[in-house]
Amino acid sequence: MADKLSHLNDRGEARMVDVGAKAISQRTATARAELQMQSATLQVLLDGRAPKGDVLATARIAAIQAAKRTSELIPLCHLIALTAVEVEFAPDVAGSRLSISVRVNALDRTGVEMEALTAASVAALTVYDMLKAIDRGMIIERIALYEKHGGASGSFERPSAP
Repeated sequence: MADKLSHLNDRGEARMVDVGAKAISQRTATARAELQMQSATLQVLLDGRAPKGDVLATARIAAIQAAKRTSELIPLCHLIALTAVEVEFAPDVAGSRLSISVRVNALDRTGVEMEALTAASVAALTVYDMLKAIDRGMIIERIALYEKHGGASGSFERPSAP
């Protein structure tokens, strides 16, 4: 861990880090979120019978939009030149869960971890919103960074599920 927090100036005030001197390089990050729901709710989702329409298509668009707008939502984040956002959904019928995985790519001076985490979170919130009429007890959980590559800090890969 760094000795000095990079987002604070000498007076302890928040600041946006100057990344202007950093070289542009390939950056990638993958984040995931999970929703626990009633088995009947998951079945409605999988059958395409949700009252508000195509849940997964809407959540995919929401994730992409969230990745693109992260700098507007998270203070001190830089606006990043994204080159790709990939969203995957993996239902677990036996566990009554939906896993959302978002991979973000960019050519930029700083990483895309926050974009991936924001996108996975917003996709999960969108699924919740579209299914809440039939299951308000859904739980959004296990939002985490699973891997990142590029930049001075190198690579990170989560050794196991959080």
